[in-house]
Amino acid sequence: MEPGIEQIRQAAERIRGIAHRTPVMTCRSFDARAGVRTWFKCENFQRGGSFKIRGASNFIFSLTPEERRAGVVAYSSGNHAQAVAIAAEWVGVPATLVMPEDAPRAKLEATRAHGARIVTYDRLRQSREEIGERIAQETGAVLAPPYDHPLTIAGQGTVALEFLAEVRDLDALVGPIGGGGLISGCSIAAHALRPGIRIFGVEPETAADTYLSLQAGRRVEVPNPPTIADGLRSPSPGEITFPIIREHVEEVLLVSEQEIRETVKFLLMRMKILAEPSGAVAAAAVLYGKLPAGVVRAGIIVSGGNVDFETLAAL
Repeated sequence: MEPGIEQIRQAAERIRGIAHRTPVMTCRSFDARAGVRTWFKCENFQRGGSFKIRGASNFIFSLTPEERRAGVVAYSSGNHAQAVAIAAEWVGVPATLVMPEDAPRAKLEATRAHGARIVTYDRLRQSREEIGERIAQETGAVLAPPYDHPLTIAGQGTVALEFLAEVRDLDALVGPIGGGGLISGCSIAAHALRPGIRIFGVEPETAADTYLSLQAGRRVEVPNPPTIADGLRSPSPGEITFPIIREHVEEVLLVSEQEIRETVKFLLMRMKILAEPSGAVAAAAVLYGKLPAGVVRAGIIVSGGNVDFETLAAL
């Protein structure tokens, strides 16, 4: 079931105590290079370092007392895991997180710091979905989906709700696509508030499952995509998110690994914004001229800032 603007507004109220209202920033040197006037919604300053706390807390805060007692389980490369751990700790719910062995150390350590139990897996040989579902069946815990659930999508949509309340006359909204929860929720909110706004999603060229799915007219899987943007390695768009993307997103733009790296460096050196590679892809698309003609005022979602120091240094 697709959430609407009222569900997104309800989510904003529900998560008000835990989610920060993140800042919107501008950069004249970015605008000059991109040839577009831009505003950045900085979810890298969000609690837990990414937008994921919005959807995770909206889902967990909506659980019944009986479901809370049973606990939650989730699978994630890091940001959703950390968000679930924070939201679960906030309401005293036990949490188990299924994370890949090669997840960024910063994300593993931050998740563990919030009292969650971590179960690691080999992303090349094992299915995180199967492991998560097995733990849920064995323990009775509720599976907290990373993107493909109305409550999760509604929570992520609060990003656009805040963004457009602060910058009301954007021509376009540009955001990253992993499983599609963020772009789905934001596109629903944006089109409800500003029907004529153009929505663009962005994926790495090597993890273009949503782009390929739109081309094929059906959900296409890209298993274990090799990209530095570890948060965008979802193998396919969700059953709920894909129809929303087809309805609301004008185009999915693709960026190269080098463009992502250069944008991470630009944001850090020019704007003093630390964005993880996944969080920089939307900015990369704008910086490297991927937007179609006619866009003059673009809102860019910087979705997260959780990156290992070693990875950052290697860039």
